[in-house]
Amino acid sequence: MNLGEPEESFLTVAEVAEMLKLNQQTVRNWIDQGSLPALRVGRRVRIKRSDFDRVLAQSYTAGGGAGAQEAGPSAEDFWGGEPIGVVDPGLGPDDVGADE
Repeated sequence: MNLGEPEESFLTVAEVAEMLKLNQQTVRNWIDQGSLPALRVGRRVRIKRSDFDRVLAQSYTAGGGAGAQEAGPSAEDFWGGEPIGVVDPGLGPDDVGADE
């Protein structure tokens, strides 16, 4: 490391989880999936602050308008937008799907 460069800081899984108000297992899952880069030192895991900040910046969507989200499958893609019927509130769990 050059003397002119600031020293990189590291975060623990617990610190990242606390900052994002998430369960620690969620952060570990991101690391295992490769979504959040991390360093493993023995059994310990550390996340570079710069990597954490970069991942947050990439996942942040400002505005929340119609085009802010990446295009992906919608509910209509699965059911085609056609009405699928209404459940009769008088039916019990044993009546659903019963042959008439």
